[in-house]
Amino acid sequence: MFASVAHLARANPFHAPHLQLVHDGLAGPRSGPTGPPGPPRRSRSLAAAAVEEQYSCDYGSGRFFILCGLGGIISCGTTHTALVPLDLVKCRMQVDPQKYRGIFNGFSVTLKEDGFRGLAKGWAPTFIGYSMQGLCKFGFYEVFKVLYSNMLGEENAYLWRTSLYLAASASAEFFADIALAPMEAAKVRIQTQPGYANTLREVVPKMYKEEGLMAFYKGVAPLWMRQIPYTMMKFACFERTVEALYKFVVPKPRSECSKPEQLVVTFVAGYIAGVFCAIVSHPADSVVSVLNKEKGSSASQVLQRLGFKGVWKGLFARIIMIGTLTALQWFIYDSVKVYFRLPRPPPPEMPESLKKKLGLTQ
Repeated sequence: MFASVAHLARANPFHAPHLQLVHDGLAGPRSGPTGPPGPPRRSRSLAAAAVEEQYSCDYGSGRFFILCGLGGIISCGTTHTALVPLDLVKCRMQVDPQKYRGIFNGFSVTLKEDGFRGLAKGWAPTFIGYSMQGLCKFGFYEVFKVLYSNMLGEENAYLWRTSLYLAASASAEFFADIALAPMEAAKVRIQTQPGYANTLREVVPKMYKEEGLMAFYKGVAPLWMRQIPYTMMKFACFERTVEALYKFVVPKPRSECSKPEQLVVTFVAGYIAGVFCAIVSHPADSVVSVLNKEKGSSASQVLQRLGFKGVWKGLFARIIMIGTLTALQWFIYDSVKVYFRLPRPPPPEMPESLKKKLGLTQ
């Protein structure tokens, strides 16, 4: 599969730099109809080509996808584990809003009942589950982005790039949630049912004995409801925000920015995307938290019982958590790409063939 994807990747519009410089004098001197040849025309793509670095692999190769998956493991596994205390309080606010009346009250009650050690409950399933999710989320996103862009063709991939980001991220998250579901169910059971189990080794056999294999996958449909919109927003908003930042905010082209400067842009775009992610996915997140705590309940029953107001409990905590989480994930993921010298294409520009059609070039 990777070989066929690599073959398609060579011509896709997200390859860096994707503008073909051989079109109509863009790679050579300009000349007017009556005057002498002018100086070479230097576009952003030409600037990028001039400082092109040696990459460790080709864009769209098997090694590229594998290392992107590794970047996903590192970025998702570490960040979700680091935010376990905040996630624990947020889950308890969703399943017992009378007892945990807010983020600060939730921390206070948890510390009184369980101590500081209690804030780390669920760290093991969180690390394992979200590492597997990160592998599929980021690795498959790169795969599907290449596949879909080549299905559309260069011009349509540029014109419909937001839809392409949405489709590629939704496809990747579908598989990522199947990988995440068992550990997510175990994590929520540990965090929201005091006394049920304290470790992953305790909770897994106990859940299997009581409810069978479906105990670990009954939350997969609500996970899709929560994570697919979240991931679509996470990737599409991030990609377009990066494009807008370089176009309207950053005072110089991306090709002239240093690696640290590029990573700062990545972090800012990630945080902006994270805020929108939290809002879009929060109602489904509330349903998942309650569903994994209760036996025999369905997603529709939980949704009816919570009501409109109930599904928004804990939103402030989730915005803080997801905003920080998403920014750090993109920062770490991009840093892994820099470390392994992976191709990092600049924001896509309009293909020359489309510029001709629109009369933007002669």
